[in-house]
Amino acid sequence: MPKLPFIGRLSIREYVVLFFGLLFLVAESLLHIIILFLPKFIIDFCYVRSRTLFHRVTGPPKLKSEEKRMADRILRARDFGELCAIYGYTPEEHVVLTKDGYLLGLHRLPSKKGQQKASPGTSTGNPVVYLHHGLLMNSEVWVCLTAAERSLPFVLVEAGFDVWLGNNRGNKYSKKSIHHGPNSSKFWDYSIDDFAWHDIPDSIHYILDCTKARTLSYIGFSQGTAQAFAALSIHPQLNEKVNVFIALAPAMSPAGLAASIVDSLMKSSPTLVFLFFGRKSILSSAIMWQSILYPPIFARAIDTSLRWLFAWQSLNISTQQKIAAYAHLYSFASVKSVVHWFQIMRNAQFQMYDDDVQSPIMRTSVSSYRPARFPTRNIVTPIVLCYGDCDSLVDIDVMVSQLPGHTVCKRLHSYEHLDILWGKDVDVDVIPVVLDSLKQYCETPDKLLVNGGSSREKMMIMSD
Repeated sequence: MPKLPFIGRLSIREYVVLFFGLLFLVAESLLHIIILFLPKFIIDFCYVRSRTLFHRVTGPPKLKSEEKRMADRILRARDFGELCAIYGYTPEEHVVLTKDGYLLGLHRLPSKKGQQKASPGTSTGNPVVYLHHGLLMNSEVWVCLTAAERSLPFVLVEAGFDVWLGNNRGNKYSKKSIHHGPNSSKFWDYSIDDFAWHDIPDSIHYILDCTKARTLSYIGFSQGTAQAFAALSIHPQLNEKVNVFIALAPAMSPAGLAASIVDSLMKSSPTLVFLFFGRKSILSSAIMWQSILYPPIFARAIDTSLRWLFAWQSLNISTQQKIAAYAHLYSFASVKSVVHWFQIMRNAQFQMYDDDVQSPIMRTSVSSYRPARFPTRNIVTPIVLCYGDCDSLVDIDVMVSQLPGHTVCKRLHSYEHLDILWGKDVDVDVIPVVLDSLKQYCETPDKLLVNGGSSREKMMIMSD
């Protein structure tokens, strides 16, 4: 296929897609501006009409089940605190100042259901576990489940852990810096490198300082695992502070996207993402669409997008769980961090951000330049990979080849990426694996209250 001389790595077909993609984004931006100036009653009218049309096509709404009632409450919850309150938990809020000036929000669950710690910000004496979310997410994704026994943080705190949940710079709980405001492009000038150099280690140091613990256990989901792989590989001393790293739906060097045209377009020139979305936050219009669309319609739009981009069918997540969780799925992230992922996919290596964007990797001959890679084989911390065998973003053989020999793999049959967070059977398939690994490696396992069994059985025992 002929190549255009002024964008040498793009084909004619890709250039046409690029043109219409930009046209769509311009139209959406104009629509976004118009909606910003519309009075509230018109927004409400659009919401009601979308609900009416949905039920006209799918049939009248069914009687509310218990899951539907919980989904409605989760849908209406505005933040992490309100989500925890649904199940009777009282979280603490903490703020970490990173060495480069970002203020990160941390959430903590120090006490069991119905209890409140008398002296916030102090040690509980219990083993400490730190959970970190994925790309375009925040800490809410861990607690927006329609049943408490399927929510990993709630199960962990009932089992006797001191539970902390982190947030990346730029997201809903970390949208502040002492140097730049969020309207400045400099605020959003960060990639996975910055998460690894600052966000993860600075959060871990803060948590250990508060809890007076010697070590903690780290649980990451998706990009939250990539950030830990990177951080542990470049901070040798950090390995002494993390007693086990449990990687849920691990991400390191995905092969690419299922949408072939998007995959080839972005791999040919990752910085095209800047052309589409600018140099600040990515997909910020998602919040607008969420506000004007009836939740089941919004959930179907998300499902369609995930099916197209990643070939995920999302059959292991119930409809009500999707409606509840998708409302808390999106949070702000930098365009640069997404560009970083396309660089990783393009070069098929878990590398640091490539500032020399005009120098593609030469695979058929010796190159004079190669972006620095994260030395992940140097990680000393015990690693447990918990992955779905239907997850298009995980090539477990490639991943294991880039990790140290002590890495342990746990395969989840018929699980996709998001299933590990919100699947209907995570209390049977995922959480017991996490608990077993924590019991084996955590600092003070003798302080854990329940051993063995599913998380549903644990929650029932503890509520008696």
